[in-house]
Amino acid sequence: MPLTDIALETRPLERQLLAQLGARLKFARETRGISAVELARRVGVSRTTLQAVEGGRPSPSMGTYIAVMSALGLVADVALLATGESDTVEPSAPKHLDRHGAQDYQSLLMHVEAVRLLKQNPRLVERAIATLNRWQETADPRSHELLDAWRRILDKREWRLAVAPGERGNQLRQASPLATLLSNEKRLGIIRRVKSLKQGTHATAPA
Repeated sequence: MPLTDIALETRPLERQLLAQLGARLKFARETRGISAVELARRVGVSRTTLQAVEGGRPSPSMGTYIAVMSALGLVADVALLATGESDTVEPSAPKHLDRHGAQDYQSLLMHVEAVRLLKQNPRLVERAIATLNRWQETADPRSHELLDAWRRILDKREWRLAVAPGERGNQLRQASPLATLLSNEKRLGIIRRVKSLKQGTHATAPA
């Protein structure tokens, strides 16, 4: 076994993070409709090396991981990390996803993605504010408190509140303009992902 593999055998956190990264890259490839053969060709690596990347193995170099991310349009995530501007971590899926739990998790994933977009392109804040203004003109008075909270979040760039866990975070996301920033492809990809997770939960749930 390579030395890097041996080292990671004693580091569960690093091993888990690599596995999650590999799974995310595989999911990104599949949602984009790119075959493994085609992606390997674009990156200039063998199919075996790509399988190692998608499996979260430590043997491929960091450069190979970055090349795969670049081919999938995810290299901006690396840029944000390198510049210290990435403080939004994708949340782990709950162990049990009922209907409401799935909706909350789906909304959270969309907001994590929207925050990434806002950090990459701050001008999108203006678009979100414009959407908020339109909503506020016709909104039920009971929702004004949430809309006002979103105005403060957008004005102050308090992105951590946009992806905050718990009941308050879920309430905020129900009145959020951020999901409108995502492309249809990105929204559908997240919806399919959560649906797959929910079906997997039901399949493994005790009788």
